[in-house]
Amino acid sequence: MSKQDLKSFDVIRLAGVVRESIVDGPGLRFAVFCQGCPHGCKECHNQETHDFKGGYDCHISKIVDAVEKDPLLDGVTFSGGEPFCQPEAFYNLAVELKKRGLNLMAYSGYTYDELLSLKNEAVDKLLSQLDILVDGRFVAEQKDLTLLFRGSSNQRVIDMNLTRQEGKVVLVEKYM
Repeated sequence: MSKQDLKSFDVIRLAGVVRESIVDGPGLRFAVFCQGCPHGCKECHNQETHDFKGGYDCHISKIVDAVEKDPLLDGVTFSGGEPFCQPEAFYNLAVELKKRGLNLMAYSGYTYDELLSLKNEAVDKLLSQLDILVDGRFVAEQKDLTLLFRGSSNQRVIDMNLTRQEGKVVLVEKYM
């Protein structure tokens, strides 16, 4: 991950977007699927997003414009691939979306503790913008189709606002 000025990251490598989703977080959401993932989880449902050379580059302003066109959206979800492999660009996108009062959620194959242990300014800044984080790799042996907003029972749905406030991981109980 780069140590460049965060303002220079205005392009995200995408696999695609879903303009209106009810499965990628609470409410009606705009889902941004980034391209590139180092985890290689067995039976991942987004395997086409793993190749870092795949997908296409998209300017952040294009995503913001698309989000602004839908007044019904409750929030935006960053998924993948692995959004934390592009933390600078996702942070910049998050800042723009927060200005518009949207709830932000991200999925990561990294656990929250792993993300913190990176001691990466851009990762920390991206975490600071999130309302919800679903963390942990997908584990096929723990797959559970009854879970809300996650694929396997090892993954957690973290309330990032309460986690920051209390200084420890606080789960969103209604999704556990």
